[in-house]
Amino acid sequence: MTDPTRARQLDELDTVNLCVRILTSARNELYLNMHFLDLSLHSLGYEADPAMPTIGTDGFVIRYNPDHLFDLYRRGRVYVNRAYLHMVFHCLFCHMDTCGERAAGYWNLACDIAMEFIIDGLYRKCVHVSPSPFRRDIYLRLQRKLEVLTAEGIYRRLQEMELTEAQYRRLAEEFLVDSHDLWDEEKTRKQAVPRQNRWNDNREKLQTRMESMSQEESQSEDERNLMEQVRAENRERYDYKRFLRKFAVLKEETRVDDDAFDYAYYTYGMEHYGNMPLIEPLESKEIFRVEDFVIVVDTSMSCSGELVRRFLDETYAVLSESESYFKKINIHIIQCDDQVRSDERITSREQMEQYMRDFTIRGKGGTDFRPAFEYVNGLRARGEFTKLRGLLYFTDGKGIYPVKMPPYDTAFVFIKDQYRDESVPAWAMKLVLDAEDLAEEKQEARARKEAAPGVTIA
Repeated sequence: MTDPTRARQLDELDTVNLCVRILTSARNELYLNMHFLDLSLHSLGYEADPAMPTIGTDGFVIRYNPDHLFDLYRRGRVYVNRAYLHMVFHCLFCHMDTCGERAAGYWNLACDIAMEFIIDGLYRKCVHVSPSPFRRDIYLRLQRKLEVLTAEGIYRRLQEMELTEAQYRRLAEEFLVDSHDLWDEEKTRKQAVPRQNRWNDNREKLQTRMESMSQEESQSEDERNLMEQVRAENRERYDYKRFLRKFAVLKEETRVDDDAFDYAYYTYGMEHYGNMPLIEPLESKEIFRVEDFVIVVDTSMSCSGELVRRFLDETYAVLSESESYFKKINIHIIQCDDQVRSDERITSREQMEQYMRDFTIRGKGGTDFRPAFEYVNGLRARGEFTKLRGLLYFTDGKGIYPVKMPPYDTAFVFIKDQYRDESVPAWAMKLVLDAEDLAEEKQEARARKEAAPGVTIA
């Protein structure tokens, strides 16, 4: 007589073996069509879990409900391939580690839309399913606002749409592929750092592999789009205060240098020799400060006036800290589209505050970066600067760049998801800021204003 328990165990083992064969076949088919994903495709194990509603990953394994996987396979191998690739992309773009304080429902939806957009743009037979008209319409609406469709950018746009509950459900149903429940498990959170390090490394190697392949052979349009997404994710997120120090100069000021003062000797002298300290504090200190500096803002039609204001708010917040100012400063704030529209010379904190209060956008024409550089070179020739350390150019990158490298450091500043930087000259630095970070900085700046009524921030 057959043991029922033994029979059930054998049946479950057969089920698991069949599921593993389905997932392995999907991984192999994806690899044959996209060699550059080899490392990422082999970074996930498989684990059967009947308690799972569908299929999902925690960044280490793909956990699946066997019945759901069988349903996908019955629909067609292409749907298993797409689900596998969808989860790999979630890991590559670190979606499970970047939710933060965002609304979970909108963040999950944004992540799914971003990944499906990439997959729908990969015209490979192993994953291609013709997008529905509704899906194509969503993509077009998002592309009108975003240069690169990342999860962060899509999340902001979804919130701006002010979706009704029915509209949100319709979008969620359209783009639902996998379960994100594993992203926030306690066990998963404890392993967040090694997981993130692992996939960051995978993503950096993916970019290197794709760039080397593009040099060796013709790269398809879909591969270029994917590489742009990977590059956008790999770009370092800068601490803006730290970045501005690149443009600071070392200068000695008359002030007590607390770091060089030894209180032990001072106290000993006061105790044993009366009113006679052994060591007086040093009365000068070398510190880094921003002195001669140029800020250029792109005021063409393609740049948002609100983002320009946020950028100036953040720059002002950094510069107005005590460690960033000399008693005399010389900062030129230039507005330029296809020609220089205005130049405001700032020599004091009061002038900066007045400029921020009265700031208005001038321009809204085309974009040409060359007039601003020619204008600054003219200022240097007339002796307007003692030692010009650098120029920051806030833009979306869609314009004509100068060919010749200027005799001062230059950085083009972009907003994530809203720029193109393919044509930025090799001699220029690139800084990518997040619109959410700018919004947070603006709130912090206003809080500082309320705490210190003598400081005004527009």
